[in-house]
This record gives sequence, structure tokens and C-alpha cells, in this order.
Amino acid sequence: MLHLSRLTSLALTIALVIGAPLAFAAQPAPAVAPAGTAATTKAPLPLEELRTFAEVMDRIKAAYVEPVDDKTLLENAIKGMLSNLDPHSAYLGPEDFAELQESTSGEFGGLGIEVGAEDGFIKVVSPIDDTPASKAGIQAGDFIVKINGQPTRGQTMTEAVDKMRGKIGQKITLTLVRDGGTPFDVTLARAVIQVKSVKSQLLESGYGYIRITQFQVKTGEEVSKALAKLRKDNGKKLKGIILDLRNNPGGVLQAAVEVVDHFITKGLIVYTKGRIANSELRFSATGKDESEAVPMVVLINGGSASASEIVAGALQDQKRAVLMGTTSFGKGSVQTVLPLNNDRALKITTALYFTPNGRSIQAQGIVPDIEVRKAKITSEQDSEYFKEADLQGHLGNGNGGVDKPTGSSGKAKPMPQDDDYQLAQALSLLKGLSITSGR
Repeated sequence: MLHLSRLTSLALTIALVIGAPLAFAAQPAPAVAPAGTAATTKAPLPLEELRTFAEVMDRIKAAYVEPVDDKTLLENAIKGMLSNLDPHSAYLGPEDFAELQESTSGEFGGLGIEVGAEDGFIKVVSPIDDTPASKAGIQAGDFIVKINGQPTRGQTMTEAVDKMRGKIGQKITLTLVRDGGTPFDVTLARAVIQVKSVKSQLLESGYGYIRITQFQVKTGEEVSKALAKLRKDNGKKLKGIILDLRNNPGGVLQAAVEVVDHFITKGLIVYTKGRIANSELRFSATGKDESEAVPMVVLINGGSASASEIVAGALQDQKRAVLMGTTSFGKGSVQTVLPLNNDRALKITTALYFTPNGRSIQAQGIVPDIEVRKAKITSEQDSEYFKEADLQGHLGNGNGGVDKPTGSSGKAKPMPQDDDYQLAQALSLLKGLSITSGR
């Protein structure tokens, strides 16, 4: 199962149960390579280090303040072996592995936040739309400094995530710090997280909006349906499309490829490079562009990671869309889940991915074509200017148009772009692109 999730296995979505940016596969796909496959000849075992390992294990068993069994020590050693490779590799016990498989289906129990670690603290990477976390106002960049009154500093990601798990409906209090300010508490109830990976609507006549919250197995199919619905609702060919990937933590590689394939007719989408067998993959368009090549703007920000960056990078390199927002997260590695015996698994980084032009996004991110930072929109009341149509005895419109006196426009229905500055800017750009393209 190829995952482009951004954080540690369970930390990925602490949607506690968590699951992740990795989360995303209702049925596990075949691993890239069987466990044990190696690209190089095996080197002799380091006997001196193995003796040291055995000695440390014996000393702990003999001297630790409480008795510790061999199974616990060995499992902890395995976890340490994986966790010290990189932030995304991890050992999954039976419970964690089951949660991962559950989360990839798009339904799991928890709070609905993607988390990572920074300077010993647990940091919110992004809240998932329509979950307890997003409804409680938790924001990307918040630090979780306490869980039910217990400090998180110094805890491993796994320990923190375990404490945030619990029964559906059970309440939990998180102490957060935002922008270096005073800590404050947020109490929310754990819930079944049913993540809709794709949402869509018409922002105005002719202009479609598609938001992808994360990349699950069926995301490509859902985008196809969203495009068809937008065309149907519009009644004719669209003038432009906004694809919103902000705060999208990633997911399944194949889903990202399928999404890009809906917007281009030819060319490379992404390729990967690694050491194990079959880790060097190339994905290209199949020629089934369902967007009808209309002008397109893609929104990204610091919460856009992994699979989101694949989509944004491909559409940018192929000159298919204008990218707007802020620089993305910069997670350019691929994780493979390798099942082990006894319902356990390894999630290890097996490859790096590259955009069509050969860019590695690892630790750098995708830079938007037009930078637009998040800002508040403050609506001002339009001055009620006196108009020609208000004058007594004014001439009628020679072309038969209806008079438009002051106050005749009426109150518009609230729309997402009304209080989303980045989205409003994207829509304005899209209108300009539509006009200049003659659509």
C-alpha cells in the first residue's frame, strides 16, 4: 500500500483513532515489495553491536525498577529502530495496523485532526473538515500542550495519540497555544469521523469549486462525479474551475494520479525513485481529461502535503493550472506498508517522488505561482449613490433593458468566497483567465 501521508503513522490523523494522512485505503493494496527484499547484497551482521544489544537487554531486565518482559523490550526496540529512521516510518502493532486500514476507508473514530511533532510538542498540521476538531475552532499551527491536564512535552507521538483515543462520545480537553499566546482549553467529544474527501459547488454561474480534504481510495472517482455534477448544475460548459487543496494532508498515491488525470490529456504526472523492487514507478495521463480544458486555479497552503503536492506540482509543471496561496508542506516521500506476521506491519519510507519536471519537493514544498496569504474580509456597506434611474422623467434604456434604480440589486445569497480571502482572489483570477481565453 503506497501512502503519501505526512506524519507518523498514528499521528497522521489523530483522528483518533487516528490514522492519518496515511489514511486512505479501504482495502489494502499490495505492498510495493515483499518484506525482506533488498536492493543490495546483505552485509555480515555486526556481532559487536548485537552483543551490546543483548547486554543492554539483560541489564534492563536485571536492574530496572519494575520487571519488564522480553516481549515488551523487543517490541520497544523495534519501535525505536523504525522511529529513528525518519518521521514517517513506524512499527504498527495489531491495533495500530487495524486502525490504519480502517482510516483508509474514510471512516474512523476520533477528533479529526492531523498532527505532527515540533520541538518536543504536538502540533496541529490541519483539522479535517466537518469533524469535532474543526467545529471546535482548532486551527493548523496550534500546539497541543496538554491532554486532559497532562503535559505533552517529552511524550512520543504514539503516547500522545494513545491518550487522545477513547470511546465515541467521550469528552476530552486539549490545552492549546496559538501563535505564542496564552494557553486555552478546548473540550470536545470524540466522534465517528466520516470524511467526505470531495466537496463541490458552483460559486457563480460558470465557475465550479472542488475541494479535496484528503486522498482516499475513491477520491479520483468522486472528483469525476463532482465535475459531471458541476457541468449539469451549470447547464452548459464551465468557464473555470477552482481546485482547493488547502490543509489536505495527502493520502493514497494512486488517488492523486487519478485526480490529475481528470484535468490533463497527456504527459507525465509523477514518478518515484527508491531502492526496493518496483519502487521506481512512472504515472502518465491516459487522455481522459474530464475538465474540458477550462481555465483552472489550484489553492494550496502550508497544510497541503504529500499527495496534495503531487497534484499541485503536476498541474503546475504541465502548465494546466495557476497555483495560488502559500508554499506547501514539503513532504516528498512515499511510505509502503509491509505486513508482518500476527497482524503487525512496518510502515517505512521506500521512495521519493518527483514532479514531471524532476523537482523533489522534500523539505522544500511547492511554491505557488501567485502568493496570497490568508486574510480577513471585512465587508463595507456600498454607498447608496443616486443613479440616473432615480431621476424623475429619466429616459428609458434604448435597448429595452430594465431600469436599475438605487437599491434594486437585492441581497445576494452568502457564498464561500464571501469570507475566504484566498478563495475570493482565486475566483477573481479565474474570471480574468476566462475572459482572456474568450470563454
